[in-house]
Amino acid sequence: MASSSVKVAVRVRPFNSREMNRGAKCVIQMQDKSTCIINPKQPKEAPKNFTFDYSYWSHSSEEDPSFASQRKVYQDIGEEMLLHAFEGYNVCIFAYGQTGAGKSYTMMGKQDPGQQGIIPQMCEDLFRQTADNTDPDLSFSVEVSYMEIYCERVRDLLNPKSRGALRVREHPIMGPYVEDLSKMAVTNYSDIADLMDTGNKARTVAATNMNETSSRSHAVFTILFTQRRHDNMTSLDTEKVSKISLVDLAGSERADSSGAKGMRLKEGANINKSLTTLGKVISALADMHGSKKRRSDFIPYRDSVLTWLLRENLGGNSRTAMIAALSPADINYEEILSTLRYADRAKQIKCNAVINEDPNARLVRELKEEVNRLKELLLSQGLSNLITASGKYTHTHANHPNINSQVAFHHKTKKKKKVLNPFLEPLRFSHRHCETEKIIAELNETWEEKLRKTDSIRQEREALLAEMGVSVKEDGGTVGVFSPKRTPHLVNLNEDPLMSECLIYYIKDGVTRVGQEDVDIRLSGQFIKELHCVFCSEVNENNEGEKCGEGRGRQGGKNSSSWRRRK
Repeated sequence: MASSSVKVAVRVRPFNSREMNRGAKCVIQMQDKSTCIINPKQPKEAPKNFTFDYSYWSHSSEEDPSFASQRKVYQDIGEEMLLHAFEGYNVCIFAYGQTGAGKSYTMMGKQDPGQQGIIPQMCEDLFRQTADNTDPDLSFSVEVSYMEIYCERVRDLLNPKSRGALRVREHPIMGPYVEDLSKMAVTNYSDIADLMDTGNKARTVAATNMNETSSRSHAVFTILFTQRRHDNMTSLDTEKVSKISLVDLAGSERADSSGAKGMRLKEGANINKSLTTLGKVISALADMHGSKKRRSDFIPYRDSVLTWLLRENLGGNSRTAMIAALSPADINYEEILSTLRYADRAKQIKCNAVINEDPNARLVRELKEEVNRLKELLLSQGLSNLITASGKYTHTHANHPNINSQVAFHHKTKKKKKVLNPFLEPLRFSHRHCETEKIIAELNETWEEKLRKTDSIRQEREALLAEMGVSVKEDGGTVGVFSPKRTPHLVNLNEDPLMSECLIYYIKDGVTRVGQEDVDIRLSGQFIKELHCVFCSEVNENNEGEKCGEGRGRQGGKNSSSWRRRK
């Protein structure tokens, strides 16, 4: 068991348009691993200094020698975590910070050259290294899942059939898991890129004053990386399975700064609740490992769905890294200081990571090491004639007397559980039996069956998107929007290409009311009125939709979405 601290990095971004319009000044300074922050209200006060594993200065342009690019961040953090995954460890990278601080950019990035984030770079590097493998006895398989936690509910971003919230369960062996979360089998990087694009389009986003493309949900992109090795000496197939969790947290925010009202305010409350619980978990783990006298052994993982699902990554069986995204502006001083203190606490967390090796494989490996040690010992004593020339090993675990005796002893000494309710106990065992059978069925699926299942879900997703007016190009390229036949509709436009043209609002027959309260199509924004406009849709002689619109109030503005009409 390898005990290791959580790797912590901080990254400061350039000013955004909101900060430049308000004449903001930079309060962050970085040198090597040190980060300091200056209080703009008390300039004579000594700066507060923090030291992290990495301090990335991305505030200036790329011409600056100290500028930290997307590639630099991945080389320092992503490559190390990918190496641990090949060794057989579980790994996790999560980004934390206030809304608009650059978390999604660091994790996902943009599609432009040199702008890709940690997740696409790691996926591309993973398949590059597996393609370079020359060992005929070693094979690899990769499965991915993509989910979001929105208002404490889990939603599958890859399966179009999964419309409602998924249940989070806990298994005594597997730990917390999401029931019925789809796992897509992929064979190359382009497959993962298509799934990431599909998932990003499905994420819950909304505009706030702080950030026009603010992520309103926690996104968890998981890669299940399996390495299979065939041992010619023992004729056994062994596996090492690594779970790579890449988490883009929703941004923490203040209601007065973000301008959140109504549903946005409720979302913000749920976001801050889960992040507060995450902070409590980090503080409890830091106290546990940082001081000799423990305050409490209780860690409040179950207080939030996010911390429950990330339990293994925080103080458990995982190699974990945290990236804290920072705004450089003096108007965000309180939020920046809070993020730095948050990251400073996370440094003290210790994780006890182990290689996820097959128990039989570990037993065989240890026996082989023992045999080799004995061989060397016999050779050094000149007793090479006692070494058998066969060199092959036979394993009959089922008939092994020691194993059978241990199993029999276990059954004899095992205490019977006290049945509290004789009527509910069979029902509980029945539920546990069904859960276990479902897990076993998933584990016993062959790689070919997983590929067929993935292709079936992909076809269902494309058919569903086609019904909604969204099509996928034949070459598997980006998802775009086309005009549904004979159906008038609105489509959104956004500065971020990932968020543009991913929402469609259909104009129904008759009158369709658009606005904020008691309407058919609800929009949000600073200049959106309660009843913003009314659309009237009629069918002509050719059975084609015609519409006329009556606008009320002013549309557009800095904080509202742009809309265009397609016929």
